Formats: sequence, structure tokens, C-alpha cells
Amino acid sequence: MSTDVTLDALNRSATDPDRLVLLRGASVVTMDPALGTIDAGEVLVRGSRILDVGRGLPDTGALVIDAAGSIIAPGMVDTHRHAWQAQMRRTIPDVDDLGGYLRSTLMNVAPAYTPDDIYLGTRLAALTALDGGITTMLDFSHNSRTAAHSDAAITALINSGIRGVHASMAPHFGAWDGQWPADLARLRATHVPTDEQLVTLRMAALATADIAGHLAYGPELARIAADLDIGVSLDVVFGQGASKEILRWREQGLLGPHLEAIHCTALSAEAWAAMREHGVSVSLAPTSDAQIGLEDAVPPVDEALAHGIRPGLSVDVEVALASDMFTQMRALLTIQRMRAVNATYGTQDEAARITTRDVLDFATLSGARTLRLDDRTGSLTPGKQADLIVVDAEAINTMPLHDAVGTLVLGADRSNITSVWVAGQVRKWNGALVGVDVDALRTRVHDSVAAITERLATTGAGR
Repeated sequence: MSTDVTLDALNRSATDPDRLVLLRGASVVTMDPALGTIDAGEVLVRGSRILDVGRGLPDTGALVIDAAGSIIAPGMVDTHRHAWQAQMRRTIPDVDDLGGYLRSTLMNVAPAYTPDDIYLGTRLAALTALDGGITTMLDFSHNSRTAAHSDAAITALINSGIRGVHASMAPHFGAWDGQWPADLARLRATHVPTDEQLVTLRMAALATADIAGHLAYGPELARIAADLDIGVSLDVVFGQGASKEILRWREQGLLGPHLEAIHCTALSAEAWAAMREHGVSVSLAPTSDAQIGLEDAVPPVDEALAHGIRPGLSVDVEVALASDMFTQMRALLTIQRMRAVNATYGTQDEAARITTRDVLDFATLSGARTLRLDDRTGSLTPGKQADLIVVDAEAINTMPLHDAVGTLVLGADRSNITSVWVAGQVRKWNGALVGVDVDALRTRVHDSVAAITERLATTGAGR
């Protein structure tokens, strides 16, 4: 039983839509352009929403939480992660091309997953995201071999308490039931009848047919998504092939703000212009592009910004990459500034550098905009859902606090996150996930890995 009086009070009042919580005394990084950063600021939450942000807010009837010595910021947004893979983390840490990943994970390992494995991987990824301050995660769920696999993935998001987006796609390789994309209608009716829930639905697809033709975006998939009124997230949007497809979609009338284009490395200038013209959003995967070497291996932040697109950020594949958004922000900041200085070295030209505030925006408000969720999350704006994190600014690696944004981007890590809130509900408190039996989860994850490994040995996959 909890001995934390504040946590007990929060839990007792969790279902009260009029509950008032006042977080007081922190440096509040709102990421709202009109509100900026408020030193010694306060955030007042009523039920699931932010009621007010500022100083000297009324505390009558509120549960007051002393947040002095902390930074309060919006929860971060992961715009693209293949969550089902989480129990196979770092199985291919040195993979150096897309083909290696496809063969190892999608061709060999993915067919060995049962619905229970899908549930455990997705739950592990979602809880890890919450622990690291990510309050919104798009799960690009491309191992939906049966309706039960899809149900398991979306249920894991719901049970975790994260603001989740289930982006459903059939598998690239191996046997499956052929239920996708028709099963999207069932998922919509059964799990996500409205878009006002914490977990929402999108279609996932590929940009080109060269990897798996049945998964390529085109008129048929566009029609299904439009009929269900859901967005579409497109993976492997890179290179000459994807550039040609984008222009084809423009001619077919298939581009629009319902599309999220992922990666976008080595696209043509004309493709970028078409995406901008039609409001297509962009998700960058900084460590995936650079470490795995996708096309030219350069996360195209300069190209996006040059065309007026502020991108979101994503983790992508934990089988080879880090699990947190701090890593993505730092990698992108470092790569872009290195690229900018290198391009102007030996000349009189000024290097066009992005800033720490830029990458924090990509990880929060622009990320929410990428998923069409910026009306409810991504900034600490009164009226939005109370998705926020509290970060210890007096820890050994963060003190003393001089610049809150700089500290979040360059100094902090998951261990500094003392609490995480999603829609006004506390999901992490005093540095630990709330209501999660990590020991029991660990046992189930290890059992899942053992069972997958045994199935692979039986079938001879991966040899």
C-alpha cells in the first residue's frame, strides 16, 4: 500500500472531473508561442484539462503540489515506433542497412509472434515511453497477422494509460489472415468509435511497392481511410521511388493533411514542395536514418524547414536504437549543426543552425501537429489536455538551472523525470510508474522471448 499522502489523494480523486490540482513553483516551459517559459510558474489542472498557467493562480479547493526546483513541460510525442518489437530490443545493435533489418526482424522474427507477444511488446514499449516522459506514442503496428494480433496491440495501448495512436498494417512477410485493411472498420467500431478517446486509430502503409506491394499506399487504401475518417501514416518515404510516388499521389488527389510521411530522406525538391502544398506532415527518425543508413542517412530537418514544415520526431525500431526522445533531440541537434557548419566551412557564409528550442518543439508541439493531435496536446495551453512532465532540475546532472529548455534537451534524462501526467492522470510519480508491477512484467517479457526463440528454432528461422 502506498504511503505517499499526495499520491493517495490523487488516486482517490482520479475519476473526479472537477478535481483541481495546482503544481506550484516550477520553471514552466509551455511550448505555447504566446506563453513562453514562466519562471517560478504554476499549472492549474481541472480534471483532464489545463485550466490555467501563470503565477499567483488560485489554490482554493486544489490539491497543491510543490514543484520548486523542477521544470514542468509538455509530455513528449513519439510520432512513429514499431512497439511490438520491444522485447527484442537491441538484438541487432550494429545493423547497417535496411535489408539487414528486414531480414532479421520482419522476415524471420515477426512471424513467430503470437497475439500475447504483440501485447507484451506493445505494453513494454508504451510503459517505457511513459517512464521517459513520452505521453503520446504512435504505434506503427506492422505485424497484424490476425484480428487477434491487432486487438492485442490496441488493448496494450489502452491498458498502459498512454495517449496512443494505433496505426494498423499487415505484415511484410510470412503467413497472415488477409484481414487487413478490411479489419480497420472493425477496429474503428470496436475500439475507437470516436476520436475523443485517449487511444485513436490510423492506417499504416508503405510509400512504395518494392518491399511489399500489398502494403503500398494508393487509391484503394486512401478510399478506405477516408471512409473511416482516419489518418494514414506512411513508412519508407525516402529516395527516388518515394519522390515519384508523392508526385503521382498529387496527380491522383491523394495528398493532404491526413498523411504523415516518415523518414523523408533523399526526397526531391519537387516532392517536398508537393507535401508542403497539400499539408502533409513529416516524422523524422534521427537515429534510425543516421545509424541504419536510410538512403543518404541524413535526417532531413533542413529540407523540411526550408519548405515550411516543422517535423515531429520518432524512435522507430528498438531492436537497434535507443528508446527515448532525449536521444532523438540530441542526435538531430548535433547532426544538423554539424551539417550546417560543415557546409559553410572555409566560406564567409553564415551557418543556419537550429536551436534547442527547435528540437524541443519537434518533440512536443510539432510532434502533436504531425499526428493531428495538437488541439489536445503538445503544449501547456489552457484548454488542452493535461499531458505534462515534471523534471528534477536540482539533480546531480541538471543543477544549477540556468536555461530550462537547454536543460531539458542537453542535460536531463529519464531518471530526472519525477512525474508524468496524461489527461490529468498521474502515470509516473516520485520516479516510478504508477500501478505497474514491473517484476511481473519482466517475468512475462522473458517468457515471451523464450517462447519466440523456441518457435524460431523449431522453424529454422534466423539460421
